[in-house]
Formats: sequence, C-alpha cells, structure tokens
Amino acid sequence: MSYLTAIMQVTARKGGLPLDDMCLRTEVLNVYEPEDQTETTENGGYIYGLSLEGAGWELGRNGEQGYLCEMLLKELSPTLPLVHVTAIRKGERVTAGFYYCPVYFVTQRGQGINNIPNFVTFFDVAMESEDTDDKYWILSGVSLFFAPE
Repeated sequence: MSYLTAIMQVTARKGGLPLDDMCLRTEVLNVYEPEDQTETTENGGYIYGLSLEGAGWELGRNGEQGYLCEMLLKELSPTLPLVHVTAIRKGERVTAGFYYCPVYFVTQRGQGINNIPNFVTFFDVAMESEDTDDKYWILSGVSLFFAPE
C-alpha cells in the first residue's frame, strides 16, 4: 500500500500537482517473469505475483495489452503477468473498456486478521473490448490478491 502511495507522491511532486488529484493507472504487460522485463521505467513501478480470482487472463498479441476472460478449468487463481503501475491525474483516467477491480492483501475479503483492513486499492484491468459490460465481472466477484493462500 505504501509503495502505491509513493508512486503517486513522486509523480505529484515531479509535476507540481496536488496529491489529492492523483489516481493509479495500471497496464498489465505480456511478461510473467520480472527477469524477462528488459526495459526499465522512468515513471511508476512494476508489481508481479498478483493472483486473479473469478476470471482468467488472456495475453495480448502483437504488443497489445491482455484482458480478462472466462476462467479456465482447474485454474482457480491464475497469476497475473507483470503490472506497470503509474500515477495520473483523475481527469485523465480512461474508464471505457476497463474493469475497476478491487485489490486485497489476502483472499479473505473485508476485515483481515485482528480487524486490520484487507482492502488495498482498485486497479483498472482491461476487458476484451470497450463494449464489454463491467457488471459481468462485478457479479462474478473478480478481484486481485497480493498474497493468495
């Protein structure tokens, strides 16, 4: 959680922007292992090891970003590829074609152990097209987790 806040703080300071006007933007890359990502980033940072629940992930082709898809049989918590997280102004956030996906520490949603909140933030996760209705993924309970059990 502090890592994500730091990304927003650094971006806000660099651009002389108010922190309250910042939000996170996520781009899921087509790379599963951090060692395979040869390019470094000047803005934001990379996160790996997130697991997905309630959906599957289809890798993008020809440099395009992947997207949510139906769950594959016997794959209950697929691992998401490397995620590039940056901070942008709230007014620049694109919502068409993205599912506003909740991110939790562990799969026990709501209050965690010793009443410590388990919810972290929301990530914008790409859907197959801009016409896809995000209500389908909401009703499926699609979420991301940092530490799956």
